[in-house]
Amino acid sequence: MSLNCNEINTILSELDLPGSFIQEIVQPGFDTLAFRIVNKGSVSTIIICTAPQACRINETRTRIPKNEKPLRFNEFLKSHIQGMRINSCRQIALDRIIKMDVSTWKERFFIYIRLWSGAANVIVTDEAGIIQDCMFRRPKKGEVTGGTFEIQEREATAEEKKEALQKFPVRTFDEITAEYSGKNTATHSAAGSAKKEQPLTFNRKVDIFYSEHAHILSRETLLAQAQKWYNVKHSKMEAALQRLLEKQNNFSDAAKLKHTGDLILSFGQDAKGGMLDCTDYDTGLEVHIKIDPSKSVQENAAVYYEQYKKAVSGQDALAHDIDMAKKTIAALDAQYNAMLNEKNVIKIEQMLRKDTKPKQKTEKPHAGLHYEIDGWTIIVGRTAAENDELLRHTVKGQDMWLHARDYAGGYVFIRARRDKTVPLDILLYAGNLAVYHSKARRNGQADLYYTQVKYLRRAKNGPKGLVLPTQEKNLLVKIDEQRLRKLDELEKSAQSI
Repeated sequence: MSLNCNEINTILSELDLPGSFIQEIVQPGFDTLAFRIVNKGSVSTIIICTAPQACRINETRTRIPKNEKPLRFNEFLKSHIQGMRINSCRQIALDRIIKMDVSTWKERFFIYIRLWSGAANVIVTDEAGIIQDCMFRRPKKGEVTGGTFEIQEREATAEEKKEALQKFPVRTFDEITAEYSGKNTATHSAAGSAKKEQPLTFNRKVDIFYSEHAHILSRETLLAQAQKWYNVKHSKMEAALQRLLEKQNNFSDAAKLKHTGDLILSFGQDAKGGMLDCTDYDTGLEVHIKIDPSKSVQENAAVYYEQYKKAVSGQDALAHDIDMAKKTIAALDAQYNAMLNEKNVIKIEQMLRKDTKPKQKTEKPHAGLHYEIDGWTIIVGRTAAENDELLRHTVKGQDMWLHARDYAGGYVFIRARRDKTVPLDILLYAGNLAVYHSKARRNGQADLYYTQVKYLRRAKNGPKGLVLPTQEKNLLVKIDEQRLRKLDELEKSAQSI
């Protein structure tokens, strides 16, 4: 549960903030703020949490991790509030709204911290009550930049305070006190010290309770969420790996296909009807090979040789995909173990929030579309900006570049692989994407340039992303709906993992 009005007053009385300075402000999450406070030479960290059922303000000893990407409200506070002096900090009546008066020699602001579960907020206004920014912007309530924050400021009467104290008593947290005393006694006994133990402050009890015992943002709750997240992702990745291993097993007889072709070339002239009966010169066993009587010996052998080439090619691609799948699972295991070993609940929440973020909000490692097929990576830039971004920061000289000739369109890149030549099949997949993401799409086909990235040079004074190719080759590609459909399915499959 959140702090009640009397607990807030107890917290503020222990903090004694007037006269201190805000040295640093960190926002580790959307609903949490931390102020690093300097007062008479001592440094402390004040945490403000607006999470439902856990609204609070208290001093904390927990290390507050910075967010990977600075949040909007944090940037505002750093530029306007950080470094200011706290003139006063008090609760307005018994309304669970804290008013913090901060200023420098030339500016003054009021920070209103509303600790209402389900409607909590941190609002910064100027002296006239005009909102400068808020932790949560709520237009329907007028809590947006430029709005007016109106509140009736008054002091609670003695009668109101007495009634509130009976209705909302200050929690004693006896279980925390007992646990702490037990640990201290054991420590003193082991050390042989007779030093008198210091009683826990109310701030310290609150900090321990909300980090270890509270329902929201407790370590146990977060680790339960982490376990659920891990189990779902791990099961999907394991299922994908098993499918790849089964497919690899199907390709394990590739050598037999080549050997069958060799047998047809050796004994094909003895075939009768649609069957060739011969003795395998490797094993000495009698074998029976079904052939097409309408084809020549060489054509029948070529069928098996072609199947052998596809199987070998498939084995190489599968080996790459299996290796990538195993590395992904290992990375997931390491990530989950890091959460299990992390003691800082704010850090756990931050790690979990990052990995449960919706796919559309996840920052991509590079611009454009990304496809993985048969061990090859294809990247598509759909706009001039994406094309330019990929050329500047993503692709390298050995990568292949494709673009529709005489038509405006996106750039398509095939990532180079060591000691591998881009197969025609992969070139056709990339070519289909190049035609699809160009003005030639309505024609259903187009001539394409293709060359390595190192043979591209930027057009002087040309538009963003415009390049001039050299040593280019030409490829005529007709759109193959089946290829595009397979690429789309692969992308969706990758996103679901």
